[in-house]
Amino acid sequence: MIDFEPSDEQQMIVETVRQFAQNEVRPHARSSDETGKLPESVLAHAHELGLVANAIEEASGGGGERSAVTGALVAEELAWGDLSIGLAILSPSLVALPIQDHGSKAQKAEWLPRFTADRFLPGALAIVEPRFDSDPLQPATRATRAGDEYILRGSKCFVPWLEGGESVLVVAAAGETPQGFLVPRSSPGLTATPEQNMGLQALPTAELVFEDVRVPAEARLGGEDGSDLSGVLQRGRVALAATAIGVARAAFEVARDYAKERETFGAPIATRQAIAFKLADMAIEIDAARLLVWEAAWKLDRGADAGRPAVLAQQQSAKLALEVADGAVQVLGGHGYTREYLPEMHLRNARGFASFEALALV
Repeated sequence: MIDFEPSDEQQMIVETVRQFAQNEVRPHARSSDETGKLPESVLAHAHELGLVANAIEEASGGGGERSAVTGALVAEELAWGDLSIGLAILSPSLVALPIQDHGSKAQKAEWLPRFTADRFLPGALAIVEPRFDSDPLQPATRATRAGDEYILRGSKCFVPWLEGGESVLVVAAAGETPQGFLVPRSSPGLTATPEQNMGLQALPTAELVFEDVRVPAEARLGGEDGSDLSGVLQRGRVALAATAIGVARAAFEVARDYAKERETFGAPIATRQAIAFKLADMAIEIDAARLLVWEAAWKLDRGADAGRPAVLAQQQSAKLALEVADGAVQVLGGHGYTREYLPEMHLRNARGFASFEALALV
């Protein structure tokens, strides 16, 4: 039986993250978007709260409380505050959680303590490729075995590239199956070109080119046994869907509150049938899409195959975020097109969900 009633611990976590998002993330949303810079103090405080470290095993200094449902709840609240900052906060999960799930003992011992140490350490996952038929599980980027090394050739895009990062987890074809490789960002042959995107102005992303990048065989995720990355993809899609719900909720709330305050002909525009129905439809669709996210996360927590529900959640949430953000701009009228209000930023950010893949993990 599916039960989506949050536990007492989950309710406490959600309330803590909600207050953090409201008091620390949201106040930086506009300034970060305008300047293109992340608030380092917010990232440091998020790390202190253990928003990613809490999911890392206790043996490596984490909280040992891994739950996809809890992760989805956290991701939604952070994205409600701001998508760019929220994804930056969650970026350590892009390396830490795949290592925890699929890494060798040596990889876990070497890497996981770094993500639970005192310093915020961002992560990067290179999975999307700059081609129209990009398929995360059928990458054109290849890793060829050469003695005790692998040689990587190919390119990736939409890779989070925060300052201070040490490595990037690269998905490449190794034989007939895609595998992950832990590649130092300073590797010879690795070129990172900053991207200029329509949205996510505060989150630095890069296009990576691998020209005969050599890594030791031990850099293969899981060692000689390798790993099945389908689970990483499913968790990434659930996380992205949760952040899309957060963006949609944020846009809806701005539109709702504006409609209650803005008056025409002596009455709030929220009392006009067209506006009231639009807001009602937004609220209904947000709740419905959230249930899809929770179902997919619930399956992940039980070790079940969440491939189909994760795709449904991602597709519906991406569509919803764009529609709600656009609707919010319409409700605000001319104000919706200005930077005085947040919906124009929500709309630019939401447009990217159609292209994003695994920018966060749960």
